[in-house]
Amino acid sequence: MNNRDIENRFSDCLSLIKNDHLKEVLKIILDDYLPNYWFTIDASSTGKYHPKYAAGEGGLMRHSKAAMFIGNEILNNPLFGDNFSSYQKDLLLMSLLIHDGLKYNFEKEKYTNFAHPILMSKFIMDNHELWDLSYDDAEYMSKVIASHMGPWNTSKYDKTILPVPETKEEYFVHLCDYLASRKIINIQFDDNSMISN
Repeated sequence: MNNRDIENRFSDCLSLIKNDHLKEVLKIILDDYLPNYWFTIDASSTGKYHPKYAAGEGGLMRHSKAAMFIGNEILNNPLFGDNFSSYQKDLLLMSLLIHDGLKYNFEKEKYTNFAHPILMSKFIMDNHELWDLSYDDAEYMSKVIASHMGPWNTSKYDKTILPVPETKEEYFVHLCDYLASRKIINIQFDDNSMISN
């Protein structure tokens, strides 16, 4: 176990997960499996593509929290939320929190690793048994994370072609990530990077 104080630093996020077992899985991932830089680095290596709250120290973590909370707000609307079971909602919210878990690869690179959705997707499938996460649940999370870049699935700097969303779950995760990266949406955080209501 790291000393990342997950229970306190992520109490806002953990409170959104209803299933106790999935909540424990999320704690394990946050405490033992995400690279250290995820907790401290800016969300954008160039500063171009994310709002102010995602800039500076802890920006990537705040962006990820914002995506999760945006997702929760959308799921609270019955027009959207009624399309998913409570358990599926938990998996989607967990996926949103960790979708950029390897944004700069396993060891921090200077710039965003374009293939990071695939890296994170494979990472989940490679480690799900260690987390006591079922194969089906891991596959569910893996697929929505792999396609989270949506239509921006190619890069002139990388030969990787990312999958595009095809299912309602994949569209949902892409939309939440997209909204969390828009500069016109300003989410409030307190001094401890906790979502402020």
